[in-house]
Amino acid sequence: MPPAIRVVDVSKHYRLRAGGGGYRTLRETIVGAAGVLARRIARGPIGKSPPSDDEFWALRSVTIQIEPGEAVGVIGRNGAGKSTLLKILSRVTRPTHGRVELRGRQGSLLEVGTGFHPELSGRENIYLNGIILGMRRPEIARRFDEIVAFSEVERFLDMPVKHYSSGMYTRLAFAVAAHLDCEILLVDEVLAVGDARFQKKCLGVMGNLASSGRTLLFVSHNMSAVQAICRRAAWLDSGELRLVGDTSDVIKKYLIEQSGGRNAAIVPQPTAAPGGDAVRLKRADVRPETGSPGEAITVRTPLSLEFDYWNQTEATRLSLSVHLINAEGVTVFNTFPLNNSTWYGKPYPVGLFRSTCHIPGDLLNCGWHFVDLYLVKDEGVVLARYDRLLSFEVFEDDRRTNWHGVWTGAVRPALRWDTELVSPANSCDGGEEPMKTA
Repeated sequence: MPPAIRVVDVSKHYRLRAGGGGYRTLRETIVGAAGVLARRIARGPIGKSPPSDDEFWALRSVTIQIEPGEAVGVIGRNGAGKSTLLKILSRVTRPTHGRVELRGRQGSLLEVGTGFHPELSGRENIYLNGIILGMRRPEIARRFDEIVAFSEVERFLDMPVKHYSSGMYTRLAFAVAAHLDCEILLVDEVLAVGDARFQKKCLGVMGNLASSGRTLLFVSHNMSAVQAICRRAAWLDSGELRLVGDTSDVIKKYLIEQSGGRNAAIVPQPTAAPGGDAVRLKRADVRPETGSPGEAITVRTPLSLEFDYWNQTEATRLSLSVHLINAEGVTVFNTFPLNNSTWYGKPYPVGLFRSTCHIPGDLLNCGWHFVDLYLVKDEGVVLARYDRLLSFEVFEDDRRTNWHGVWTGAVRPALRWDTELVSPANSCDGGEEPMKTA
């Protein structure tokens, strides 16, 4: 069977122009065209030499093949080329080089409001968007009630969508794309606009679509969602395809590279430190609380996450929020210093502070872990956010049981167990009959 999606040596080039628009003289046009030709000749094949200052390659020689019924996640940093790839597949834009082939009816959810006319009502846009996706009117009418029920915009169905919130736009757009009979569904990171309940609802639908034989290409920064829905993942980095393979393996390698090491750099002066006018981070560190600082962290090792930061505004009520994430992108826990009676909820003077989070041994499972840090004011205003600030690997301990398989789960706590003999087999005493064995 031929692949549902085939991307062959696709590149996309944009030209960056400084200054405003305006008309150019004939001389400027001829000189500019000659310059472009000269640069192309000097540059040679794509990727063989660095781009000039006024050009940008969003994609470089990307080749990937997706089989019918396969769900593939696309991950990467902002600006890696993920959305550009989906726009090329959706025929919103054309590649500069290469070609794409899609076999089957295609539905796309790229940006909030894509394919909607702001002056038309929600009802009219359902039909308009369905027709754009290649559906016939009777086909749309048959699924209309399901689309409206899923979108939860019944009360506003006859209102022009220009008055919709971004969340309402998203709900209606996703409902149309998910409920019309498309063999291929392309979904960009638009679900981040919706609330948590609707995101969970959408992820459930995409999981059902993937298991029902639809071909799904899912771009997301939500590693848990990619892990749950997709068996394969593709990692894009600066427009190039870094890795394609099993979702768990790709996500793990991506997160490890993004973390950049176990200890964050020490910044001597607040003016050079990351942050803003209110607060800046000086240092972050993860270290075992037993043994030497460079010793390996095992599943039994208690450890500390240590953060030094400058408070630069008088009487600010500061707090730290730490998110610990494992290699599968699952949040293991979120913690903040509620039990710190000295400072929690109280105004901080200007100065350098140190906060330490203590993680006991026999809690974390083995594997890579990553730390996201939020510096927060008044328990709700994020002053500074540091994603993948720290990374560390938890190793297996030598004192294992006879079980030599992989311990599942985000955590691996040493919980207390009690076992007692309730009743010996030869002393029923009118109670339950003892269990008989064959």
